[in-house]
Amino acid sequence: MAGEQPSSPYERRHTAAEIARRNDEFRRTTREMYLMPGIQALPDMLDLVQAVRDFNTFTYDNDPDGEHNRGSIIWHEQETMWQIDYFDQTLSYAEDPLLPECRRVLTILLSSEY
Repeated sequence: MAGEQPSSPYERRHTAAEIARRNDEFRRTTREMYLMPGIQALPDMLDLVQAVRDFNTFTYDNDPDGEHNRGSIIWHEQETMWQIDYFDQTLSYAEDPLLPECRRVLTILLSSEY
């Protein structure tokens, strides 16, 4: 099914659930992340990274596709965001998140850096 668009609502939910499972696993275990300059300047940056790893308050408002690929956290009165993007192995092109060769990258930034 990777590479094909799901046609039924059931297939879309199943696909989103599998992407969410992979994104959750990646987010909780990855060391491959980009921390934007505003994040690097925050107090307790490593605790913020852990808060992103532990994030589980997904709602339709912050996760409309059900893929668990983005979120936001208020940290020391700053609105922060995180996002998982999907690339090929060389980080040159977007990749289907269900393909085994997909390379995920987690970016954490201040909302003002978006």
